[in-house]
Amino acid sequence: MAEPARLVEVVRSGYVESVHRGSVAVATPDGELVAWAGDPEARTFARSSMKPLQAAVSLSLASEDELTDAEVAVAAASHNAESVHLEAVAAILDRAGLSFTDLRTPPSLPLDPEEARAAAGPAPELHNCSGKHAAMLLACVRQGWETETYPDRAHPLQRAIQDAVRLAGGEEPDLAVDGCGIPVHAVSLGAIATLYARLGRGDALGALAPFAGRVLGAMRAEPYLVAGRNRACTDLMREAPGVVAKVGAEGVFCAVIPSEGLGVAVKIEDGASRAAPPALLHTLRELGVLEEAAAARLGAWTAPPVLGGGEPVGVLRAAFELERA
Repeated sequence: MAEPARLVEVVRSGYVESVHRGSVAVATPDGELVAWAGDPEARTFARSSMKPLQAAVSLSLASEDELTDAEVAVAAASHNAESVHLEAVAAILDRAGLSFTDLRTPPSLPLDPEEARAAAGPAPELHNCSGKHAAMLLACVRQGWETETYPDRAHPLQRAIQDAVRLAGGEEPDLAVDGCGIPVHAVSLGAIATLYARLGRGDALGALAPFAGRVLGAMRAEPYLVAGRNRACTDLMREAPGVVAKVGAEGVFCAVIPSEGLGVAVKIEDGASRAAPPALLHTLRELGVLEEAAAARLGAWTAPPVLGGGEPVGVLRAAFELERA
């Protein structure tokens, strides 16, 4: 078994202060591993990086509804709970004849610090997963399924999502409970990369393919709805429109490059979210799909500064090279 690689170094005043280890997998839609670092066979929970596929399943079950790009994008989002996000969540629920009170997301404060300071208190709609949950509720209403227990793994919606994960990743997932309360899926990092590749080249997804394409198109068209201000997903998709990217908790960050037929999955072993963007963006640069000018404009993510006395005194830097098949 391969060991996690030294992916990202934290350099302060020329001294390597910390190291984040982890693994990277790059795969094609047929499941071929074409590049990697560390252990691409390590199993991990996909966390919120599974949201584009979950949104595709929800859309497939509510297909008579013509959602806007903003609504589809927020269904795949880990959003900041800015007003534009909450408006899109409310619009999805309104289509279902429901409201924020029907969400089963835990009451939360917004991810965005400014919005968190302004919030009256925790609320279900402020949870970063409320768009995903709203789309799930719409699917349940359209299918005539019970809406109180939609987060339960035995619910037909969650069984449909588990089938989709199995189909798209090519592995049997292990299940647990995600932070927002619905099932979370653990497969190998290579399977997550394959899943992302198949989102972009949907032949392997069968009837789900057009809905996966719809989700990726909406994320590309409305990257702000996928995350928001000061967020890596939004900034990356704005600077590299050929890439669709989605972050997950515990140091997971994934991307699909449809034109290249490639999916990329990154996992930071210690779960540090700060290390995932430098690792993913470095991978995209090595694959030749992130231009140097765009990488420079994304400097806050490709090489985040380390501060001392409020001034930059160092950097987080990628410290690996991809191995190739």
